[in-house]
Amino acid sequence: MKQPSHFQLDVDPKGIATITLNRPERLNALTFDVYRELTDLFAALRLEEEIRVVIITGTGRAFCSGGDVHDIIGELFNRDMEGLLEFTQMTCELVHNIRAAPQPVIASLNGTTAGAGACIALASDIRIASDEAKIAFLFVKVGLSGADMGAAYLLPRVIGLSKASELLYTGEFISAIEAERIGLYNRVVSNDQLATTTGEFAERLAGGPAFALAKTKEMLNRELFSGLDAALEAEAFAQAICMQHPDYREAYESFVEKRKPRFQ
Repeated sequence: MKQPSHFQLDVDPKGIATITLNRPERLNALTFDVYRELTDLFAALRLEEEIRVVIITGTGRAFCSGGDVHDIIGELFNRDMEGLLEFTQMTCELVHNIRAAPQPVIASLNGTTAGAGACIALASDIRIASDEAKIAFLFVKVGLSGADMGAAYLLPRVIGLSKASELLYTGEFISAIEAERIGLYNRVVSNDQLATTTGEFAERLAGGPAFALAKTKEMLNRELFSGLDAALEAEAFAQAICMQHPDYREAYESFVEKRKPRFQ
């Protein structure tokens, strides 16, 4: 496959593709370009029969801290509803493409996992985390709906409605141990064991029947996630609407000014 420009892609002889977000100085925050390349890459994976398993991970202290405050959030204030919806639909397209990829996708969470990073992890099939990988769906913290990138659809199906409501309403971080306890993480290991544990699990899947695994994923989507596209479309509209609310700008300005936000 073509090497992307905004993150690293490695494919080993066993058919394991590893996507590495590599902006550690920005806690691997997503830019418009990273979003677009990730979305296109997962779409292309549908035709890559030699790739049997996909790992997505990060470098440094974070897996992914969400959208970049300046590159994305600041720029979105210059967009009208049509422009905002173009962006939110692209973020939802990324989730759709992760779920639609026939290969099992393993999120190897090396550190802080927040916002859009949490949604990417949630959309993955398996989550193996470092004990340092706290996680938050922090959208309400910045004046946005907790329903973002399919979170309000997927999270209750992973951990149950009650706990999902708590995480989406508060936007608070929970520890890796708590995330494992409620079923959000499949496994938690020490940071120095994360790469080994992830690699061993990926090799186990890569050595299995690719067609059967792809069919299993297809049926999980069909039977458990019926109606996902409609949910993504609704959340894209909700998020674009929230982006026009003064609380969203207040969250941004308070971050830049290093003060506590004063929401309406």
